[in-house]
Amino acid sequence: MNTGSNEPGEVAVASDGSEVDATTTDRARDERGLGSRAPAFIKARRVLHLSWQAGVFTVGLAVVAVGIVMLPLPGPGWVVIFGGMAIWATEFVWAQLVLRWTKRKVTEAAQKALDPRVRRRNITLTAVGLVIVAAGVGTYLSRFGVVVPWKIEE
Repeated sequence: MNTGSNEPGEVAVASDGSEVDATTTDRARDERGLGSRAPAFIKARRVLHLSWQAGVFTVGLAVVAVGIVMLPLPGPGWVVIFGGMAIWATEFVWAQLVLRWTKRKVTEAAQKALDPRVRRRNITLTAVGLVIVAAGVGTYLSRFGVVVPWKIEE
């Protein structure tokens, strides 16, 4: 059996003989325990655990804030925002659920983008757009020419 295939209907067999499919492994990963991943000695003491959560929240908030600042500026804004969400996901269930939903949507979008028909359509639309922009720039340059701001003659 080709284990690298994603064809529907194929089933992997675990070492104990039971069948394992993609939904079973995804479900097992999703049910891997939501909640805090703090060490046991921190979870055992309420004040220490709340302090730990406040620290994780603060660090995650700082990383997300830096990512938001990077959105209009040069830098990997979305990557940093998702990094902050991952920091929050070490402690908070809501962040774990948001991160899982985001991973699922990104995976679906990547699979959709790799579809040959979608890729051909996107390449065609990009080429048409570039031709339109080139025609607009050519028309502008033929009418007005190139005027450099430091050589303006009045």
